[in-house]
Amino acid sequence: MDDHAPPLRPAEEFTGTARATLTEVGAALAPLLPPHELLLTGGSSVPGALTKGDVDLHLTVAPSDFDGTVATLRTLYPVVHPEIWQATLATFTVPARLPTGLAVTPAGSEHDRRFRRTWRLLGADPGLLAAYNAMKVAGAGGYETRKSAFFEWLLTSAETVRPVDSAGGDHLAGLAASARANADDSVTAEEMP
Repeated sequence: MDDHAPPLRPAEEFTGTARATLTEVGAALAPLLPPHELLLTGGSSVPGALTKGDVDLHLTVAPSDFDGTVATLRTLYPVVHPEIWQATLATFTVPARLPTGLAVTPAGSEHDRRFRRTWRLLGADPGLLAAYNAMKVAGAGGYETRKSAFFEWLLTSAETVRPVDSAGGDHLAGLAASARANADDSVTAEEMP
């Protein structure tokens, strides 16, 4: 996010268009790729999430089909964020009504599990979703660092933390406060509660 980023809005404002994009991209890719699964992920996939209005798609293929799938996608879509590419992750931008990104992973890989788990957790737990939204609105400075730290915390800690203890105390209040307070580039995963 930067000073010129669009304002954050509720995911529900984009759900219809995001789902239509999923359907359209899925139909276009179906005859061109080996068996695969295409999912809507990201903020636009979770009711109540704040988003800038982009669409995130996650394509998984069998590990043996990953390299060939990436090669095919290179002929169809521009590469985006090549600096984050890994042996099990490739990213593309897809022309669509809303800004759309496509992440490709081999099924069962670390990146596949991370994409699925993070959005499943956020969609299932209002406290985690509130912490995510607080991280998003904490300010433009250091956003990518905060976002990375939040998702690292989410993946390593969230399933072991009970959002509300037996006395009714909210264990995630500190996370939301931390996300708001740490609007600079210095926040790390270790600083997340």
